[in-house]
Amino acid sequence: MTAYFVRRLLLVPITFICITALVYTILRVVPGGPVERAKLELRMLAAGEGGGGGAGVAADLGAERLTEAQIREIEKYYDLDKPIPLGYLDWLGLYPDEEDGFSGILQADFGRSSVYGKPVLDVIVGKFYISIYFGLLGYFATWLVCVPLGIVKAIRHRTWLDTGSSVAVFLGYATPGFVACLVLLVYLGGKWDLVPLGGFRPPREVWESLSFFGRVKAQLHHTVVPIFGYLITGFATMTILMKNSLLENLGQDYVRTAFAKGLSERRVIFVHALRNSLIPITAGIGHALGIIFAGSFLIENVCNIPGMGLLGYTSILARDYPIIMGILVFGVLIQLVGNIISDVVWALIDPRIRFGT
Repeated sequence: MTAYFVRRLLLVPITFICITALVYTILRVVPGGPVERAKLELRMLAAGEGGGGGAGVAADLGAERLTEAQIREIEKYYDLDKPIPLGYLDWLGLYPDEEDGFSGILQADFGRSSVYGKPVLDVIVGKFYISIYFGLLGYFATWLVCVPLGIVKAIRHRTWLDTGSSVAVFLGYATPGFVACLVLLVYLGGKWDLVPLGGFRPPREVWESLSFFGRVKAQLHHTVVPIFGYLITGFATMTILMKNSLLENLGQDYVRTAFAKGLSERRVIFVHALRNSLIPITAGIGHALGIIFAGSFLIENVCNIPGMGLLGYTSILARDYPIIMGILVFGVLIQLVGNIISDVVWALIDPRIRFGT
C-alpha cells in the first residue's frame, strides 16, 4: 500500500502541470486581458472628458493614447510578451528573466494583481481565513445533521419519521445552497431584519467598539445564513448516502452473527455496522477540502462574503490573471492532496481495504 501512495504523490506534480498549463493557455488566448482593460479605461476616461455628442470621438482618440511602447510595457509587466510555452515556464519559475532571473510560483512569487496592485499571495492570504471559517463550520454542520439523521432514517426505515424526514431531504436536494441563502436574506434580513444582508462581520469601527459577547453575537448573526447554504448543499446527498449505506450493512452476515452472539442492538449498530457505513461518505473528503479552503463562488457572492470564492469570481470578471492562476494553484493542490487523504481515511476506517501495489 505504501507503493500505491508513493505513486499517487508522484502523480500530483504531473496533474498539477497539466491543469495549470491548460488554464494558462486559455487565459492567454481569450480576449479581455490587461491590455484590453487599459484601452477600455482610457476610452471611458476620454468619453467622460468629451461629454455630449463628442463623446464617441473622444473615446476613439482615447484608444489611440495607448502607444505601442506602452502596450509592450504592459505586456512585459504581466509576462505576456513571451510565447505561451515560455510564458508558462516563466510563471512556474523555470525560465529566467533578464532582470529578475528565476522568479515564479516555485520561488513563492505569484506576481502582482492587476486590479488590487498588491502581491497575489498577500491578497489570497488575506481572504483565506474567511473561507476556511465558513467552510469548516459548514462541513461540520453537515456531518452533525446528516449523519445522525441518516442513522435514524435507517433504524426507523419505513416509519412515519423516515417518511416525514424524506420530504425535507427532497426539498434540500431540489434547492441550491445559494438560492436558500438568497431566500433567507430576503426574509430574515430584508423583511424581518433578523440577520445582516451579508458580509463577514460588522464594519471595523463597529466591531472594535463591541464587547466580547457582543462580537460573538454579531459574528453568529453574519454566520447563520451562509452556514445554512453550505449545509443545504450536501444535506440530501449525505443523508441518503448514510441511510442506504447503514441499511446495506445491517443486512450483512456479520451483523446477523453479532445479533446471534447476543450483542445489544446499540453495540451492533454503532460499533460494528456504523464504522463500515461511514466508508462511502469519506469519499467526499477531497472535494470537501476544496470547498473549505477555496470557498464557494455562489454562496460567497450572494452573501457578499469577502473570501476566496468571491475573490475568484470577481477576478474572473476583471480578467485578473495573476489572481486567477494563484487561486488555481491552491485549489488544484488542495483537491489533489484531499483525494489522497480520502484514500488514507478509507484504509484507516476499514482495515480490509488494501490498495494495489
